[in-house]
Amino acid sequence: QVRLQESGPGLVKPSQTLSLTCTVSGGSIITSYYYWNWIRQPPGKGLEWIGYIAYNGDTYYSPSLKSRTSISRDTSKNQFTLQLSSVTPEDTAVYYCARDIGSTGWVAHFGSWGQGTQVTVSS
Repeated sequence: QVRLQESGPGLVKPSQTLSLTCTVSGGSIITSYYYWNWIRQPPGKGLEWIGYIAYNGDTYYSPSLKSRTSISRDTSKNQFTLQLSSVTPEDTAVYYCARDIGSTGWVAHFGSWGQGTQVTVSS
């Protein structure tokens, strides 16, 4: 039902800020109890949860990334965004947005995913 689409630059230089947008259709990002997440998968590695913005605007980030992470939203566009600052090549990954209902906190159970977008950090 709900559809999510990631967009943003595929190449970011080290020390700069990675910025991605997730556009949601078929559902509203302010619908109660929906949590809108960012997840990434580095090459050859598993999925890593980055953080979420909740239906009410609350945010929560992975402890390992929170100092560099900001998730925000534009409700008029039904979009939410990821900003990851001070990036290094270790931030190279496929980045996904996904919806969780009720904040299960379990990535494997997120019901709706975008297709993912490759972001490479390189000079």
